Amino acid sequence: MGHRSSVTFTLKDVDIFFGTTPILTRANVSIRNLGITTVIGSSGSGKSTLLRTLNRLNDHYQNFRCTGTVLYEGKNIYAEENGDLEISQLRKDVGMVFQKPCLFPTSIYENVLFGLRRLSLRQRSEFPEIVESMLQAVSLWDEVKDRLKHPATELSQGQQQRLSLARALACEPRVLMLDEPTASLDPQSSETIEILLRELGTRMTIILVTHNLAQVQRLSTEVVFLCDGCVCEYGSVDDLFRSPTEAKTQQYLAGHTV
Repeated sequence: MGHRSSVTFTLKDVDIFFGTTPILTRANVSIRNLGITTVIGSSGSGKSTLLRTLNRLNDHYQNFRCTGTVLYEGKNIYAEENGDLEISQLRKDVGMVFQKPCLFPTSIYENVLFGLRRLSLRQRSEFPEIVESMLQAVSLWDEVKDRLKHPATELSQGQQQRLSLARALACEPRVLMLDEPTASLDPQSSETIEILLRELGTRMTIILVTHNLAQVQRLSTEVVFLCDGCVCEYGSVDDLFRSPTEAKTQQYLAGHTV
């Protein structure tokens, strides 16, 4: 898609609705290229909705409406005729990993390749090498290399989450979005994913939703704080935690154990 700008997503006066209910109002924020931007806020503040707005997954809901401008690398993803950017290209560029592992009722091997096959990105002859390299990347290869044809549902939850991540990475996304990816995992699995995310953040844009403020401090480059249906504050992780400018941010941070 040509030269990458220093900003991946820009929201300009964005309002997000489900029916007549506003979820986010007058959102103005820029998410820069590379590094990890974390979205925080109380339950129901719109964090997941914001994520799904950025790759147009909310389009599946009939009563969803987004006004204002959402730019991805300078291109309006909600343009009326969508002349700026094809949705299929956006979904290829922007990978997504959900809180609960989202696996298909097929083998470990086929789960890794699911997106690649649909997008016809690579030659079939490359598939075995891709599967191995992706499973290596998420520290899963040694655990499953002897049962690649087994159902993915046989894996533990931590393994399933890493498999979901491997499938997203196989499509070579430019942006990786994760919605509470470690919330249901044991500490060891969480640490494995954090190590991987930290490394991935050096070469792609990562947008992470989490309630875990210690995780925010360990991983984040930038932080976006949502409160009362608005982007209350955003900036570098150091600034936001050490000297938040908004009283609501101070209250939120004080009410959560870091």
